[in-house]
Amino acid sequence: MLIVGLFCICLQTVTYAQQDSDNNYAKPLKSVLDEIQNRYGVTIQYKDKMVEGKIVPYADWRLRPDVETSLSNVLSLFDMKVEKVKDKTYKLKDYEYYRWAVKDGWAELDRIASQYHNQQQWVLRKDSLKREMLHALQLDKIPKPTKVNFIKTKERKYDGYSVSNIAVEILPGVYFCGSLYKPNTIKGKIPVILNPDGHWPQQRYRADCQYRCAALAKMGAMAFSYDLFAWGESMLQFPYEYHRTSIAMSLQILASFKILDYLLTLPDADVNRVGITGGSGGGTLTIMTTALDDRIKVSAPVVSVSSYFYGGCPCESGMPVHFCGGGTDNVEIAAMAAPRPQLLISDGSDWTANMPEHDYQKKKKMY
Repeated sequence: MLIVGLFCICLQTVTYAQQDSDNNYAKPLKSVLDEIQNRYGVTIQYKDKMVEGKIVPYADWRLRPDVETSLSNVLSLFDMKVEKVKDKTYKLKDYEYYRWAVKDGWAELDRIASQYHNQQQWVLRKDSLKREMLHALQLDKIPKPTKVNFIKTKERKYDGYSVSNIAVEILPGVYFCGSLYKPNTIKGKIPVILNPDGHWPQQRYRADCQYRCAALAKMGAMAFSYDLFAWGESMLQFPYEYHRTSIAMSLQILASFKILDYLLTLPDADVNRVGITGGSGGGTLTIMTTALDDRIKVSAPVVSVSSYFYGGCPCESGMPVHFCGGGTDNVEIAAMAAPRPQLLISDGSDWTANMPEHDYQKKKKMY
């Protein structure tokens, strides 16, 4: 009995000795999350691999009366955060550099917009941004357009329009794949509309994308729908993992330039009526291409532009474009289209939900 009692006392001493300043009051992250769930009556969803091997120094000292401050104090050590899924339920996530709090995004846009108060100041800002963005993308040394190499399949005829699959060479041996929709009957020069695809299942072959491009062709325009880098048909050349790299951002913008070089050589292309429209990641590519290529005369980015969301894929924010000009965001980049017309489409349930409330007002000032 005496031996057992001494063992228990020693064990208790060792256990409590671990929770002192000599040992930084350290606890495994998993234990701390379990304690937070019990203390505040919440559920935190995560995979064990996310917390494996992570130790929280001064763990109990980081806890506060409210759960969200406590979680922030603990998780910021590991560049992690939680997303509130529903009442009393959170999901553990890695730090998202591209997603800011709404109030932070608005404050940053207010700062950006405070730098110019008249057209002359805005034009100087826009010209400076354009130069810096091209440099940040490593596209400022692009040679002037020359003959564009391409591979084209046989034209397929449908009710009122035709489709050809075309691969455009943007660099030696590097191709971007797309589909060119044209009206069956063409009189004179017709508008050219770029349709960069976003991060959608089935890529440019999904039904709504084909319907949209076919409709544009039947209305009298040529519409070119194309995949992102290492996405969709581009994966015939490059694995998907390459899409999640920073260079994908530069290659996609370069592809838009080169595809337009090709399209504007077609005898029925109207060089004065060039548009671009895309959604999500394709929306980011829409605003970037429009900002950097004056040949674009009208643009329509869909569910992409926001002051507090910079693009959730390296193909949208992987290069240091947003540090240009002392800091910019996608609202200002979209406004670089001015005075060219732009249709801005937001959604009520994503990062563009607050566009009419704040961002649109600042964008009108830029215009």
